[in-house]
Amino acid sequence: MSYPHFTGRPHEECTAFGPFKFLNPTAKHYPVATRKQPQTQNHGLQRDDIEEDSTEQTCSKHKTKGEDVQGKWRSRDNRKGRHTLAVTPYQNAIHTYVAPPKTNSFREIAKGMGRMFTQYPVWDVSYLVAVIYTIGSIVWCFNAFFVWLPLERPSTEFTGEISDAGGWTAWIGATIFEFGSILLMIEAVNENRSDCFGWALEESLEEKGMMRVLPGHCSHHHGNRRNLVGKGKLVNGRDADRKDKPHSKSARTWTWLPSWYELRTHYFKEIGFLACLSQMVGATVFWIAGFTAIPGIYNQLTTTAAQNGAFWAPQVIGGSGFIISGILFTLETQEKWYKPAFGVLGWHIGMWNLIGGIGFTLCGALGFAATNSGAVYEGSLATFWGSWCFLIGSVIQWYESLDKHPVEVKVENSSA
Repeated sequence: MSYPHFTGRPHEECTAFGPFKFLNPTAKHYPVATRKQPQTQNHGLQRDDIEEDSTEQTCSKHKTKGEDVQGKWRSRDNRKGRHTLAVTPYQNAIHTYVAPPKTNSFREIAKGMGRMFTQYPVWDVSYLVAVIYTIGSIVWCFNAFFVWLPLERPSTEFTGEISDAGGWTAWIGATIFEFGSILLMIEAVNENRSDCFGWALEESLEEKGMMRVLPGHCSHHHGNRRNLVGKGKLVNGRDADRKDKPHSKSARTWTWLPSWYELRTHYFKEIGFLACLSQMVGATVFWIAGFTAIPGIYNQLTTTAAQNGAFWAPQVIGGSGFIISGILFTLETQEKWYKPAFGVLGWHIGMWNLIGGIGFTLCGALGFAATNSGAVYEGSLATFWGSWCFLIGSVIQWYESLDKHPVEVKVENSSA
């Protein structure tokens, strides 16, 4: 079986799937045992070649022992520089692997939340995207209070709260979203084209006869502290991004814009890229509404037609772009288009952004009936709950951007 989508990847060793057959697969599973690891005395990477990670320091009783270990490649994880490991706990068979603990346990979730306040990888474009959207969502939450609270509690209103405070925060929030969407597209067109397992095998020092699986160097650009989307780290002294032919498209280090050939043959068939494109188009059109919300500009829109065309319509069109991107981001994480992926962080991010997009679109649609006080109230309320949904999704994305080596423990007919 051949998948042109997976350039330079071992297709014969994996099972690839996705929600739509007419688009590129979005995930694949492959057994770790078949991976071509460098041969050393420790049956894997030497200790000096293994990336230090907090998961390795976990005490023995919290580690996961299994009879089978599989790598899980997802297109979203590939953009984010993440490497998912699926472990089947040993039962009757002789266990041969010891891996870090599953990352959806209370202990590991608490550690992940701690990383959000102690780690600041500003060289990682995925981290920047998450933080920027979080900041933008916070601004929109302030905006929502400014435009909705005076309608709910008129006694709390201060002079210029809706027009001035609401107008300026709308412009700031829209501008931040636009900047975040640009970085999101840069992240999408600089995905890793070569195979990157991201884990290493070595003989366990604690239990003889077992192989320890732990985080290792990878070729994703996210770990490069010198620039945002440049070359990945070195593996055994060689540039992992250049294992293909030096002049091939998959060997390029980074790009501002993909070529038409790449768009036609690859990106237009990628659900993740289409989601990022919808997000950027939506954010760009939505920024028009943020710009016209500035008090000095909005005051010049003296007719209903001018307000509808320059303020409310861009909100509806931009919000619709957010809805489409939310749907696509959600579908990208699913094995089937009708089967929700509750166990994947990216699914929840897409779903919260989808709900937030509905809120922003509803606000713009109700704005066409601005002469009706009930429509004004419901529109302002839609901005309120929509902003909070965007904030929830952005915070989860922040957490996701720092969780580079998630571990799933398989349960019968499912995975944790």
